[in-house]
This record gives sequence, C-alpha cells and structure tokens, in this order.
Amino acid sequence: MDIFGKIKEKLSNEFIDIVEWLDYTDDTIAHRFERYQNEIKNGAKLIVREGQTAVFVNEGQLADVFGPGTYDLTTKNLPILATLKGWKYGFNSPFKAEVYFVNTHLFTDEKWGTKNPITLSDERFGLVEIRAFGTYAFRISDAGKFIVDIVGTDNNFTNFEINEHLKSLIATRFTDTVGEANLPIELYAANTTELSDTCREVMAPEFESVGIGLEKFYIENVSMPEDLKKEIFEYSRIDKLDLDKLTKFKTAKAVEAAAKNEGGTAGAGMGMGMGFVLAQQMGQQMNPQLGGPQAPQAGAAPPPIPVAIQYFYAVNGTQQGPVSFDQLKALFANRTINRDSLVWKQGMANWTALNAVEELKSFLGGNTPPPLPNS
Repeated sequence: MDIFGKIKEKLSNEFIDIVEWLDYTDDTIAHRFERYQNEIKNGAKLIVREGQTAVFVNEGQLADVFGPGTYDLTTKNLPILATLKGWKYGFNSPFKAEVYFVNTHLFTDEKWGTKNPITLSDERFGLVEIRAFGTYAFRISDAGKFIVDIVGTDNNFTNFEINEHLKSLIATRFTDTVGEANLPIELYAANTTELSDTCREVMAPEFESVGIGLEKFYIENVSMPEDLKKEIFEYSRIDKLDLDKLTKFKTAKAVEAAAKNEGGTAGAGMGMGMGFVLAQQMGQQMNPQLGGPQAPQAGAAPPPIPVAIQYFYAVNGTQQGPVSFDQLKALFANRTINRDSLVWKQGMANWTALNAVEELKSFLGGNTPPPLPNS
C-alpha cells in the first residue's frame, strides 16, 4: 500500500459511521457519545434504542433531538444542525457535534426525607415538630431542556448527582405544603395518601421546569414526639366520653398531682387537711349539734343559696360547657384550653380571651404580690 493509501485509511478510521450507546447501568441518566476528536461521517447511522433520546449539541447550542429509531444522518433529518452550521446546499464532508444519549426510563424508589424537624402551629397544641420521609419516581420528560439546564458538559450524569438537588426541592415544597394545609396535627399521619397527591401537584411544575417529570410521590411516614402522640391519643377519646365526667376526672388527677408535687410532710399535710375537712363536713351533716342542718325556726327565712358562676368555653370553634371555675382551671391545666381560648359567663357582653378575664388570670401563674411600700 502506498503512502496515499495509508493516509486515506487512517482518515477513514477517524470518521465515525455508527452513533449509539449501550447502557449497562441502572443509574446513568445522560451519557455523552465519545468520538475522541473524530468526526461523524456524512450518512452515518444513529441508533436510538427504546428508553433513550439522542440530543445533538453544536458549540454549546441545542440542535436536534431524536427519539427511538435508526436514522441516516443527513441535512434532511438534521435541519437545526444544518442551519447552525450554515449547510445551505447540504453537506458531503464529516462534521463535529456533541451527541448526548438520555435515559428516559422510569427511575423508581428514590428516597427523600426531612433533614430537620418541621415546625407547625396547631390550634390546640401550639408549636409542634414533625418529620416525614418517603419515596418518589421520575423520568426525563424533555431531554433537550435537561441537557442544557442540568447536565451541561458532564460526560456521564447519574441519578445520584440529581437526587441531592431533587431531595432539597422536595423538602422545601413539602414544608410549604403542610404549612398551608393547616390540618389538625393528628390528621397528617392519617391522610398521607391525600397529602402525597397534593404535594406531587405542587412539586410537578418545579420538576418540569428542568425537563424532569415527577411521576410518583409517596409519604410513607409522618412522625412526631412521643409525648405529643400520647396527648393526641388521649384527646381522640374525648368524643367518646362524657365531658362532665372527664372534667371531674381531670380535676381529681390535678389535685392528686399537686399533692404529690408538694412532697414530704407538706404533701402529707395537704392530704390530712383535706381529710379533716371532708370528715368535718360529713359530721356536720350527721349531727346538728356540730353545726349540721337544724330544723328551721318559725318565721326565720334562710339566706339565699349562693349561685356558682358557670363558664362556657370554645374548642375548635365549638361551644362547650357550662363548667365551674375549678373545672375550667383543670381544663386549662390539661391543655384542653389555653390562654387565648374564648370564654363567656353570664354578665359578659361578648366572648373574651381567657387571659383577659380578671378572675381567670390566676391560671397563668406569676401571681406575685407587689413589693411592700417603704415605711
């Protein structure tokens, strides 16, 4: 073979006549076809397999996009690239262009989760913290946009590289969505399906803006502190119980707890004192000589029986009551109501926040007398 034949053979070896990509991995999203400075031959075959999209980029500009199929690369099926290169009358020589193959199959079982607790405001429990985690599935819906906006010049782009960005996006939008939902705290764990669908609808446009389709989104678990769980379980039984009996039970528990908190002799003294009072009251009822009830004297009218003040209160926009002062205090102690809960009693013109009613301010604590005046 003469010198010209060798040169011709060498040049022909540098021209690429088949452009294809065989994916042997499960995590590659985009792969740049390596031509090692070689030029693509005029009339070369482009093979795009099912689940792939081929994207041609010329000097940083998006050119032609091909779906699954086999193509002969000519100006007829490379209209945008032909325009970019100025091939007005067709091309007969090899050309250079970056070719990216994009994997368009469904990427499933991708994990997401909240790195930090999400703080929510609940009407009954105040500020609470929850965590959530789950899975999602996505696919590349616009290969050209994805290459330009995300991949850039990366020659082998994997789902690990995009997942960190997607998980941050999900966590942010999930926080916004649950905050705007304004559900009672116990309903977040009970309505994960509806909440999942809502989150997917909110997040889908964000994914589409970079050429990614959010196909599935699942919330698998919403967790909260154990002490909050116990309170929620307790409140869930309120509708099944008689409110008056429950209030009395709570009052008794509060008195018992107060006696224990006093500790030692003081606690014992409180218990003994209460016992003496009860015993004295029972004795007076049984023995008139000890101050118990006596037969009314002729012509003597008994004094009027004092009327205990009854209070009404609101929970979740619903009127409850009436209850006595002590019962209301017990409801405040067990967090059925709080300082901002609305209350009303006979004589009040309107419903008023508990912390604005003078005799109820003692519930809030801090009843410290002012300093004595200087003598």
